[in-house]
Amino acid sequence: MKNDKKTLYQIAFGALIAALYSALTYAFAPISYNAVQFRISEVLTILPCFTPAAIPGLTVGCIIANIGSFNPIDMVVGTFATLLAAIATYLFRNVKIKGIPFISFLAPVVFNGIIVGLEIAIVFVKNIKTFPVNALWVALGELVVVFVLGIPLYLLLRNHKDIFDKKF
Repeated sequence: MKNDKKTLYQIAFGALIAALYSALTYAFAPISYNAVQFRISEVLTILPCFTPAAIPGLTVGCIIANIGSFNPIDMVVGTFATLLAAIATYLFRNVKIKGIPFISFLAPVVFNGIIVGLEIAIVFVKNIKTFPVNALWVALGELVVVFVLGIPLYLLLRNHKDIFDKKF
């Protein structure tokens, strides 16, 4: 029974993250889509540093958010980038510089920059030569959100780890 409650808590926590991610993306829709994007919801990509429940939460949230792109390819490709980034964020969560997992924070920047940048070049612009520019624009937007908003959020949440690890 103890594990059942913990599993239910993790599912609920993942669902909450999915809801927050998709809601933030839609709330800031004008800057959440296109080649240059500052998807505010990407601040939540730091959450796998605290709980593996964030991995499916971010993935489902991204699927829901990418419905707003009205492009099935984006729903699959963009979500795949988010899934890989969330897994890498979780795996590198204990590699810290001055108490902050900067390598984890780079995961969404790198995965989204490369994968979404490639998607934009191939699917939207239809010119692979634009890949470097597209990748840099996506990575730049991701970098700003994850580092400018993500680091303060991380510093706030690391003092409240009990939220993520309920002991039943």
